Amino acid sequence: MSYELTRARVETYFDRTATRTWEALTSDAPVSRIRETVRKGRDEMRETLLSALPTDLSGARVLDAGCGAGQMSLELAKRGAQVTAVDISPELLKIATRRMPEHLADRVEFRASDMLDAGLGQFDHVVAMDSLIYYTQGDLDLALSSLKSRADQVVFTVAPRTPLLMAMWQAGKLFPRSDRSPVMVPHAPGRIVRRHGGRDLGRVSVGFYISHALEVAA
Repeated sequence: MSYELTRARVETYFDRTATRTWEALTSDAPVSRIRETVRKGRDEMRETLLSALPTDLSGARVLDAGCGAGQMSLELAKRGAQVTAVDISPELLKIATRRMPEHLADRVEFRASDMLDAGLGQFDHVVAMDSLIYYTQGDLDLALSSLKSRADQVVFTVAPRTPLLMAMWQAGKLFPRSDRSPVMVPHAPGRIVRRHGGRDLGRVSVGFYISHALEVAA
């Protein structure tokens, strides 16, 4: 499946099918036990990615690629960054804009756009948390090449090739296309590091949340 087709499926899921689900998941609202593990895992992964960035980002331009409801953008703004927060879901961007504290709002520009749009400009850092996990190896390689060409540092996540995720990936193919949420495409993190350079930042596995953090540099 091409990058454009996958992106369209992801947009439909987050902007129409699951907006309310993700609004709750990214808040303090009560959620199911399964979603609570996803929430905890995402919180841990956010800290993992942030730990690879400078503590003081004053004056730095940072692209939050696939910002969703804006949790990463908020943390980046707290560190002093000028954040371009991009997502293909206008509905999630409305949530993110509403949640951004007034005293930090001038540090974050929310834009409904493709994260690979070269028109977004150049950056010091790119953060792509769980926004590249739906793409095949070829599309992932193209995406990383695009992001590396426009930033000094890119930190991102992939779905690791584990038995559980492989089983979930195969099971997802059994559902009619109209009923599927975007299915994560598992990758071998070590191979990505060898192809693109960089380093392994570690894996987060909490209940139903499994994701692997990596860093590549220009």
